[in-house]
Amino acid sequence: MGKDGVTILHPGDASNPNSDGVPQHIAVIMDGNGRWAQRNGLPRVAGHRRGVDAVKQLVRGCGQRGVPYLTLFAFSSENWKRPKSEVKLLIELLTSTLENEVRKLDQSNVRLRIIGDLRQFSSRIRLLVRNAEELTSKNTALNLTVAVNYGGRWDIAEACRIIAHRVARGELNANDIGADIVAQHLSTHFLPEPDLFIRTGGEQRISNFLLWQLAYTEFYFIDVLWPDFSDHDLANAVKSFAGRQRRFGRTSDQVSAARRAQNA
Repeated sequence: MGKDGVTILHPGDASNPNSDGVPQHIAVIMDGNGRWAQRNGLPRVAGHRRGVDAVKQLVRGCGQRGVPYLTLFAFSSENWKRPKSEVKLLIELLTSTLENEVRKLDQSNVRLRIIGDLRQFSSRIRLLVRNAEELTSKNTALNLTVAVNYGGRWDIAEACRIIAHRVARGELNANDIGADIVAQHLSTHFLPEPDLFIRTGGEQRISNFLLWQLAYTEFYFIDVLWPDFSDHDLANAVKSFAGRQRRFGRTSDQVSAARRAQNA
């Protein structure tokens, strides 16, 4: 896909069905790096490093399939509870990735955004984030969003805090606040809601990731550990998504009628 822009399709909009079965927005929890390392007799950090290679492959796979939005859960607000040595290594890996991979993303016409509470990171990391977002800001082939020090509850609470301040300043009327207003103040306000959520590693929960945004998302859980996640696994996830009927509260007959009307 070239730099002429992408078509944004929002979940639940009957006028914009995914006729080709390709999800417009995929969100991923990349689980299993540590377990992969342990199974291979390696230190946990080796799993995280191998996981970066799986990310590169996923980005390529989404680009080849015409998926315009990809969001990755890289570091949760709960990950600070892990052993200090592992947290230190995760932060070092984040730093080196920002230093070494962003130019490659730019050359591939990928736009990078980072969401989450960055205040706990060093000024160096925050500068790297700003530089990466600025460098890739005009790219259009794929919108890659990476969540670091992110939590869904934090995201909703932060949106409520901002809205409360706006009400106090007289910019908003409290009676006018609804779901759309909340969504506009989330850290993901620039994204359509995810169509497909993938979690690797065998766990079947969303672990405080995109709590608001996943309301009507299709879930796909796979036992494969993240470093082993392949393009074939992505293809199977997309195939599973394409075979599902997304009703968004409507009946099957209503969805079918809406599709027939659009194709008429």
